[in-house]
Amino acid sequence: MDGCERDTGAAELNRLLETGPFAEALRVAIRERGLGLDRIRERLAKDGAAVSPATLSYWQSGRSRPERRSSLATLARLETLLGVPAGALAALLPPPRRRGRWASGPAGAVELCAHWPQADRVADAVSGVDTRWDERLTRLSQHDRVIVGAGRAERSFVSRQVLRAEADGPDRWVVIMHIDEHDRPVPVVRALHNCRLGRVVARPEDGLLVAELLFPRPLRAGDTVITEHELANIAPFPLATGYERKFRLPVREYVLEVVFDGVRPPAHCESYSRRDSESEKTVNVPVAENGSVHSVALGFGPGVYGFRWEWDGATAPGVTSR
Repeated sequence: MDGCERDTGAAELNRLLETGPFAEALRVAIRERGLGLDRIRERLAKDGAAVSPATLSYWQSGRSRPERRSSLATLARLETLLGVPAGALAALLPPPRRRGRWASGPAGAVELCAHWPQADRVADAVSGVDTRWDERLTRLSQHDRVIVGAGRAERSFVSRQVLRAEADGPDRWVVIMHIDEHDRPVPVVRALHNCRLGRVVARPEDGLLVAELLFPRPLRAGDTVITEHELANIAPFPLATGYERKFRLPVREYVLEVVFDGVRPPAHCESYSRRDSESEKTVNVPVAENGSVHSVALGFGPGVYGFRWEWDGATAPGVTSR
């Protein structure tokens, strides 16, 4: 291969690593590396990654793709062997097919904006950030703490979550917040722990805020990350009437806590949940002596989970998060 051919091949590979598809990018990467499938198998075996030439052939022809954790780990070793950036080939894989305990319900994951009112506007705002890793992150634990202050004011929302990568490459989490009051500023998002703020899309006319929280480094398959962020309202603060979180994908554990700080608690408070294709379920929750309420859901989603309470008869939830 002369210099011109090498330059052309490298340019083609760089383009395919950006656009895909996975099978073609892998095929060109193998061709550019100049190794046969048997030789690649031998090299990977020495590195502790077992894969047959037939499997490699299926991957580069599009007949199959790596999905299981062992296959994704092999793909990570293969990227190193082929000299492509870590996670570059894995990023081209389509979302994994659902298996096991999460396979019940509709086939495939619910679309990112399916649970939201005016889904087209939410989708337009979300298009301004990178959501490609969303389905590669398992929600192990999520904890929302809602702070209601003096004057029954909706002050802030602090969220802590534990996520696990199911492939190499996830480097961010996307936050979506919707408020009912479209004539006021959207909350300010702050990265509190183990993350930093990326791109932010604010649409106050639609009551929408979308933000990227960037992890300290891209995750490898099996890695976990704990992040914490805050959404803080701007004075004059809105009246707090409720809070709900939308779950596009299941979460192992969800904790929702509301703290009534410096204000007399409401007389009535209830939690509610709606799983996909099921009717709403409600549970009355008494306010504790310390002025807080909380509820725990295990193995929840897809669906909606929230709290609502009464201030002089007002019960409509005002804030929705993801």
